Amino acid sequence: MRLQQAFPTSLMCGLLVAFSGVLFSGSALAADADAAKALARQSNCFKCHAIEKKKEGPAWHDVAVKYKDKPEAEARLITHITSGEKAKFDDGHEEDHAIVKSTDKDQIKNLVDWILSL
Repeated sequence: MRLQQAFPTSLMCGLLVAFSGVLFSGSALAADADAAKALARQSNCFKCHAIEKKKEGPAWHDVAVKYKDKPEAEARLITHITSGEKAKFDDGHEEDHAIVKSTDKDQIKNLVDWILSL
């Protein structure tokens, strides 16, 4: 029996659409990296953070690894960058974390999604 006879074209198209949704879902593709970096620059995040190397704050790649597969990751990071809560440093001192310079929830979510995609 030929494949088309076993699976009508409409069913095959539906399966392909559903499968591609699974393949291309996730924060890595949803995040707009250029917009996230622009907000990070505007908010002066790169003063303390870098993508791959530790500065005063952790490398964002390390943050992504720390929160990988943790359901609370996005909410936790959004709170951290919007609330001014204390940031802990290697020498033991704490300072208020700078607040991201945006109140747009979509921009903030995009920044966090981008960090978690690294």
